Amino acid sequence: MALILAYSLRNLLARRLTAALTAGGMALVVFVFAAILMLAEGLERALVDSGSPENAVVLRKGSNSEVQSPVAVAEAAIVESLPGIAAGADGRPLVARELVVLIQLPRRGGEGTSNVTLRGVAERSLRLRPQVRLAAGREPQPGLPEVVVGQGAAQRFAGAGLHEELAFANRTWRVVGLLDAGNTAFDSEIWADADLLLQAFRRRSYSSVLLRLAEPGRLEELRGRLEGDPRLSLEVKREIDYYREQSEATATFLRILGTALAAIFSVGAVVGAMITLYAAVAHRTAEIGILRALGFPRGVILAAFLTEAVFLGLAGGLAGMLAAAGLEALTVSTTNFQTFSEVVFRFRLSGPIALEALGFALLMGLAGGLLPALRAARMNLLEALGRG
Repeated sequence: MALILAYSLRNLLARRLTAALTAGGMALVVFVFAAILMLAEGLERALVDSGSPENAVVLRKGSNSEVQSPVAVAEAAIVESLPGIAAGADGRPLVARELVVLIQLPRRGGEGTSNVTLRGVAERSLRLRPQVRLAAGREPQPGLPEVVVGQGAAQRFAGAGLHEELAFANRTWRVVGLLDAGNTAFDSEIWADADLLLQAFRRRSYSSVLLRLAEPGRLEELRGRLEGDPRLSLEVKREIDYYREQSEATATFLRILGTALAAIFSVGAVVGAMITLYAAVAHRTAEIGILRALGFPRGVILAAFLTEAVFLGLAGGLAGMLAAAGLEALTVSTTNFQTFSEVVFRFRLSGPIALEALGFALLMGLAGGLLPALRAARMNLLEALGRG
């Protein structure tokens, strides 16, 4: 085995330029494949990390998102009175009635407009989300047209910076604070007083009720009480599960797109590897004949050429992954297909993505090297020595 590895490496080093070009083609494919998977992972992490396993979200039955979910004021009051909800130090339930509305804002630099999630929050909304903190400024005061803006949204939208002003719902709203949400979906949101937003948008119902579970493991009991109450037409989901569902459509689309693009681009990379290794077989006909004359079986020759192909794939895969890893420093945005609002997030490289990308690179190498390796292994001894 050591002899096969040494022989394969020596031959690749002897053809540095063609080997580098072939590995470079594979690296490009791996880069594209890994980048799109990292994009999907980043979106999923941004949304899933927005939720907490200790919290639950109450929505209208059959609603896919808060945007589509009306929760009447009377229903919200009933939810707040249900047992199983944690209480704060003041003895009041840890509950927040929230309103979610989509608004259009112009991007900075005059790059058009985009939908932004405007969240009406209650007094306890920030406390129920410990991953969100005020990075600058202060919280909006109830009853005043003030907002706090996620840092991602503040950077991307005109008028969303600290002490700037936004215009929506026929009013001017002053930005009094910036939110650091730890690269979660809340970095892309704007928060204001929920009751004031109800008036501004002439709404009669909230979008959801966020609550802290007294015992996170007993969600089913709360679900039974809530969904069994004939006065309510609501359902409850663990907050982390709700946000995971929000990411599914877009993340699945990105993964399918990444796989399709990688499959298309890989054809060129496989052909390149095949041409490189066919050329290697042609130039080493005499070597193959000598190896056969020395008693090396066909299987060893087949393994030697396949090892070269694997080395090419591994080199391309590592180079592509190294380039893709640099994308983690970038912040991008996309549209969440569930809410049709813009979400700002980072590329995320995980262990499974790295393994998938490297496995894909090795598969490309093997696919490109199989036919040339078979040709080398099947070469006639006398014919090979005669050509030499």
